[in-house]
Amino acid sequence: MPLPFLTADRSFEAASESPLPHDDRDRWRRPYRPGPWRVGGAALWLLFSSFVLFAAVLIALTGSVSSAGVILAVALAVITAALRILRMGVWVSAHGLRQVGFLATRTVPWQRVVAVRTAQQPVRWLGLPRTVQGQALTLVRKDRAADGAAPLLTTHNLDFLNRPAAFDLAADTVEAWAGEYRRG
Repeated sequence: MPLPFLTADRSFEAASESPLPHDDRDRWRRPYRPGPWRVGGAALWLLFSSFVLFAAVLIALTGSVSSAGVILAVALAVITAALRILRMGVWVSAHGLRQVGFLATRTVPWQRVVAVRTAQQPVRWLGLPRTVQGQALTLVRKDRAADGAAPLLTTHNLDFLNRPAAFDLAADTVEAWAGEYRRG
């Protein structure tokens, strides 16, 4: 009996529409992989937290438990920040589009979405104040003006810096989700 999931001789037409048989479109998912800058930055924060945790253990062993508690709290805050950095980005589901930032999360139901477009415009480089010319995926909503919207994705953010093909694929995927669910 052939095992089609172990072989590469299947045609793409034979594959189902969803990549997984238990694919739940109601679950929030990121339509792209986190970029190397985001993963590397979070890894550095986690490495730093391991040193802080080690310091907390050493401080606790020397007898100052209250100081060790403070250092432990700092380490937990650094770990939380690293995990939040990994979670940042655009997430989609059948319910809508969610933009997860470091401190805030905004969710827009598909009924409020007019369009999701890719535009050539000045974008922030790695989230810093410096702007460069690049592409941005913008969201046009029914209840807001189109000019004041912050971009969802850019070619120069942590996920897509020096990866234009990945940006194009992610933008196309988000636009496809918007096109599918705006129609109803």
